[in-house]
Amino acid sequence: MTTNKRTIKVWSPLIRIGHWTLVIAFFTAYFTEDDFLTLHVWTGYIVGAYLLIRILWGFVGSKYVRFTSFVYSPAKIFGYLKNLITRKPQHYIGHNPAGGAMVIALLFSLAVTTLTGMKLYAVEDNKGPFAITAGQAQSQIQSVSLIAEAKAEDDDEDEESKVINNSHKVDKQAEEFWEELHELFANLTLLLVLLHIVGVIVSSYIDKEKLVKAMLTGEKEIDDTYQ
Repeated sequence: MTTNKRTIKVWSPLIRIGHWTLVIAFFTAYFTEDDFLTLHVWTGYIVGAYLLIRILWGFVGSKYVRFTSFVYSPAKIFGYLKNLITRKPQHYIGHNPAGGAMVIALLFSLAVTTLTGMKLYAVEDNKGPFAITAGQAQSQIQSVSLIAEAKAEDDDEDEESKVINNSHKVDKQAEEFWEELHELFANLTLLLVLLHIVGVIVSSYIDKEKLVKAMLTGEKEIDDTYQ
């Protein structure tokens, strides 16, 4: 028999608003892509901004937001999942071990998705944080020109053309590389989000917790079984 039921504040407005903003921003970015590039880019920046705040808050935030409160060992994570499958609830005030592992996985996948997206934006349009400056662009042009001139002294015009074409080929290869990596992690993030939703539903049902409500109100009803 459980005693001392009480309601406590677990998630601050920063975490709750950030969580739902991230949901909206990620799905908006995922489904816009090239058709609405400006919207895609700016929602990507929102995702990146939230990631920076969330990672910082993982070190300086309140108790249940800090990484130290929900990063568990693999044994602890598998133990929780085993108890979940056998319908032996384990209650945690903050993130449970499986939820904590999902948070880390999502943060990593979202971070790589955002960084590769910004890199691709720089390669394709020379815009964003990784865009090269006019001076750098001029320097690269001069370097290519010097290479072409040096080749022209020893070879004919066909050889010079080959150098220029090879330079263009490298750009295309870079574009393809970053595009494929960006799409890979965007799809991985989507898969993790779907697994996260399933996990929340299953955990809420078996552990008899209102996890979605807690992320809306910031409050949880707990008793002596919570750790």
